[in-house]
Amino acid sequence: MDATSISVRLLKGSRVTEQHVEFVERKGLGHPDYIADSVAEEFSRCLSAYYLEEFGTILHHNVDKTLLVGGQARPVYGGGEIITPILIVQAGRATKQVLYDGKLRDVPVGRLAVESAKRWISKNLRYMDPERHIVVDHKINPSSVDLVSLYNAGAKKTPLSNDTSFGVGFAPLTPLEKTVLSVERTLNSEAFKRRVPESGEDIKVMGLRRGDEYVLTVAAAIIAPLVKNYEHYLDVKAKISEEALKVATSIIGSSKINVHVNTADRDADSAYLTVTGSSAEHGDDGAVGRGNRSNGLITPNRPMSLEAVAGKNPVSHVGKIYNLVSQRIADRIVKEFGITEVYVKMLSQIGRPIDNPLQVDLEFLGDNERATIVSKSLESIVREEIEGLPKLTEMLVRGELDVC
Repeated sequence: MDATSISVRLLKGSRVTEQHVEFVERKGLGHPDYIADSVAEEFSRCLSAYYLEEFGTILHHNVDKTLLVGGQARPVYGGGEIITPILIVQAGRATKQVLYDGKLRDVPVGRLAVESAKRWISKNLRYMDPERHIVVDHKINPSSVDLVSLYNAGAKKTPLSNDTSFGVGFAPLTPLEKTVLSVERTLNSEAFKRRVPESGEDIKVMGLRRGDEYVLTVAAAIIAPLVKNYEHYLDVKAKISEEALKVATSIIGSSKINVHVNTADRDADSAYLTVTGSSAEHGDDGAVGRGNRSNGLITPNRPMSLEAVAGKNPVSHVGKIYNLVSQRIADRIVKEFGITEVYVKMLSQIGRPIDNPLQVDLEFLGDNERATIVSKSLESIVREEIEGLPKLTEMLVRGELDVC
């Protein structure tokens, strides 16, 4: 990397925790946008594994345009039915034919698109039957010639960036960010589902900090077939609220915390009941890139990239790779140097080697003396993480990294 391509600067301004108002959102496991992201990423992993097994290398693909079209359902206390199934359309570009060992071989892209989506649904959503409740379609066209050529040019050496884009990472998380992330993960944990099986997977948590006051608004789909009546429903809501408050208190401490669950409820007829545990069953649509950023959160108080990470190829698409590596750099800097707040931004340039970003901008809170002492060390972390990009690709293919 060119020495001028790494900038280390002091951050001017106050910490996020010192700002009067902070917003944080997380769309949980069964949210339509989370589903769209997840099945797109599962499809990319499936394609990558197939390419590796059959051809010894990950071929070009970007399947990051998945769309979820909500179905129609009729939930009732103690039961309900799906009237129109959910439609998932796997869309994007992929290598569909390969000249290998002198033979033209077809890649079963359509089959992989369907199988990967149904597998993810089956594994993660307890009451959504992938055979009865969803229909998977695919609109995968061959990759564009120019991007394939660019991809192939870097196949036997350092991959070349196939887009001009930027990635963003920051650390550490604020108490509100930690709380929002932990509340959703706890409510969707196996332990909580065993205790409160009526709680569905579609859980969205919106966090607000106003000074030292915290407000959590939780939208939690409830499984109608497991709920006898409105009183039972209210009891489930109370358990969700109690658990969310417990998690928030363990992180935030003694600050004033208010938890609100399913605030649109007015009476028994307006309760948030679902047959499958997801609002996707009745008209709530989803699309890749509309949900959480690569750190699992939506954080308007922070710099963010709006790049969709899920479904992009894990070899050369910087829209995916730079967001993930920026976060790894930020986490390391905080862990190794105890810096109170750091931001990492990485900019690519199409056709440029991915291990040679056009610019890396690193900002952190501190003083001039501190900046002088640690700047070289921070640059070293940047270089080490960028040199480790091939390992990042391997982790993505193995499914070891969360992207939403």
